[in-house]
Amino acid sequence: MKLTRRQLLGTIPAAGLAALPTEAQGEPLFQPSWDSLAAGYRTPDWFRDAKLGLWAHWGPQCVPEAGDWYGRFMYMQGHRMYDHHLKTYGHPSDTGFMEIIGRWKAEKWDPRDLMGRYQKAGARYVVAMAQHHDNFDTFDSRWHPWNSTRVGPKRDIVGVWEKLARQAGLRFGISNHGAHAWHWFQTAYGYDPEGARAGIRYDAHRLTRADGKGTWWEGLDPQDLYGGPMMVPPAGLSSIKAMDDWHDTHTGQWLETSPPGNPAFVKSWYLRALDAIEKYRPDLVYFDNYGLPYGQVGLDVTARYYNLSRQWHDGRMEVVVNGKRLADERQRKAIVEDHERSFVDEIRPDPWQTCTCIGQWHYDRGLYDRGGYKSVTQVVQSLTDIVSKNGNLLLSVPLRGDGRLDDLEIRFLDGLAAWTATNGKAIFGTRPWRRFGEGPTRFAKDEAKQEPFTAADLRFTTKAGALFVLAMAWPADGRLMVASLAGDSQGVVERVELLGREDTPLPFRRTAAGLEITLPDQPNTTPMLALRLTGRGLV
Repeated sequence: MKLTRRQLLGTIPAAGLAALPTEAQGEPLFQPSWDSLAAGYRTPDWFRDAKLGLWAHWGPQCVPEAGDWYGRFMYMQGHRMYDHHLKTYGHPSDTGFMEIIGRWKAEKWDPRDLMGRYQKAGARYVVAMAQHHDNFDTFDSRWHPWNSTRVGPKRDIVGVWEKLARQAGLRFGISNHGAHAWHWFQTAYGYDPEGARAGIRYDAHRLTRADGKGTWWEGLDPQDLYGGPMMVPPAGLSSIKAMDDWHDTHTGQWLETSPPGNPAFVKSWYLRALDAIEKYRPDLVYFDNYGLPYGQVGLDVTARYYNLSRQWHDGRMEVVVNGKRLADERQRKAIVEDHERSFVDEIRPDPWQTCTCIGQWHYDRGLYDRGGYKSVTQVVQSLTDIVSKNGNLLLSVPLRGDGRLDDLEIRFLDGLAAWTATNGKAIFGTRPWRRFGEGPTRFAKDEAKQEPFTAADLRFTTKAGALFVLAMAWPADGRLMVASLAGDSQGVVERVELLGREDTPLPFRRTAAGLEITLPDQPNTTPMLALRLTGRGLV
């Protein structure tokens, strides 16, 4: 179902939104169309300079510490998260996801300490998850009672992150994943297809507001959380395979359309999205959608956000919107494209972003036990490749349900901090060179298929007249060859420095094969190196 703008706006109370802004600084307003957004939008310099953001992808689904999409898979018999839930909390007919929300207390969350760690690690912006597919708002939501100020931690999680980010001098963003809740959460209306409780519907099917009397959720309607029955598994599915197949072809599709026959759900999403934008004035809004949520509705929200930016910043465009799998160059000019756990092949003319996580998006204790996190080396290699191609990295280091980092994550952030402290000059505030790099190994578009890098794999960035050469590994023989700077290439190399040891220039010679640089002994703590080259005509 496609909801028209007139249908949507006709359902919104007149007092629901602040008046739309009028002309600012004599420039035309953004209108809710791809053409208007593309014509007027320019990515702000702060984002182009920032390069690295850290993401607090944290909510009630972290409580079981069982990984991503817990709220969906706990309702699918045969899935490991269903088994975990059955063993730990009880059958999902009796103890559903809303009880996980009730257990989320954030009792060991120290956001000030975490913000300090993020900043030390090199983050120039911090993003907080405001709403996931579980349809729960982690902020002081005006339009949705299932939020973190009413239940769970009983704190304005997003508001605390925003305040601390501003105090630290960092840019602040929010992520919004809620447009998919309407189909993602329909597993909660299902049932076990096999076993002793086969056919008995899960909690979302039976619970109403009246059932909450005398409980921690008194006054709340579970249907407001679960979304209501919109794509319910039919009765009579008698095997796990049959149920899985049904979900795969129905609720498991990544649907970008509005829920059929339910404009109220879209209205709720719209109001909540704008509520968070107007309340916290984020510098960045990340939509977990292909393009923008719900078509025209997402365009309405984005145009409103861009116009608000002009009000907040004396007519300047200072905000970023992320969307995925953009259809064409017009869309890539209108918003900043995000690539989830993936990369691009060449330098992009417009800024872009990769988002990834050192583990699972929601905390997974099993991954910790197996030592399955990405290493600092893997992450800085990704960061280097992304920046060389005009992109940013948004990195999640998932918090436990109680709000803590585990010891391996602390060690990871300390290692990232050490690397950026030495080599950040080659990353932050830079722009791409004539080519992104050289070497035998290319970044796979899918990070899971990435092959190991070698010392011959180099990436290039520029800043303030200098060319930076970043090697993905330290050469075993202590000699680095830069083929892109062979004797017949443009520019003169006058000085070569190793970042962290800039006082001592490195010996080099330029031949027909390339620029050969003799390196000092490798520092034990450096997973990869960065050089600064200066000279006439290099940049």
